Amino acid sequence: MKPIVIVKTGKTFPDIIDKYGDFEDWISKGLGQLEIKVVNAESDPLPEPDQIRGAVISGSHAYVTDRLHWCLRLEAWTKKIIDHQIPLLGICFGHQVIAKAMDGIVDFHPVGLEIGTREIELLPSCDHDPLFMGLPGRFKVHLFHSQSVIHLPPDATLLARNEFEPHQAFRIGKNAWGVQFHPEVNSAATKGYIRNLSEDVKSAGWDPGQLFEQIEETPYSASLLKRFAQLV
Repeated sequence: MKPIVIVKTGKTFPDIIDKYGDFEDWISKGLGQLEIKVVNAESDPLPEPDQIRGAVISGSHAYVTDRLHWCLRLEAWTKKIIDHQIPLLGICFGHQVIAKAMDGIVDFHPVGLEIGTREIELLPSCDHDPLFMGLPGRFKVHLFHSQSVIHLPPDATLLARNEFEPHQAFRIGKNAWGVQFHPEVNSAATKGYIRNLSEDVKSAGWDPGQLFEQIEETPYSASLLKRFAQLV
């Protein structure tokens, strides 16, 4: 059987890796007992569409706006995967890569950093969306990002938002989704991000202690990876 490919686009912080693993470990666990292949976007060849049955693009500490060579290569590959209607899920950085590949605009959020456990609102477009339908209209998610999809691709369907970020989730066509939040992450890893980014958190006007108090597990968000695996 063809694998689901996890496209690894970076690493989390070393202390988080030591305790909890890395992005691809969390995504793999969320997808469940499937045949999974991890591909490093910076160094490995990206598979042809006919070699895979689905793909997840991970988060990263890189910035889409840096136009790194490997990221431009990933954008071209992403467009090809979407054109071939291979199921695709982009998480945070991956969400932004999908948007950029399909002629959206990515840049730094005008307000700055969004981090912690926050609530998102699903829009009526989710009522018939294969990935989101049946979920509550509002639920908590884990977030840590300073870049955002400023303008959606022309043919994108907006699926979710919150007060900070108007483009928390979108769909392209029938089989490609981007989510700005992290369905693969648990509360412990989110706390690790707040600790590692404490100075940035304070500079953005957030109180790290208050953010810690607001952190909770996010089961509806986490269910999206299993849902994606079932669609694939």
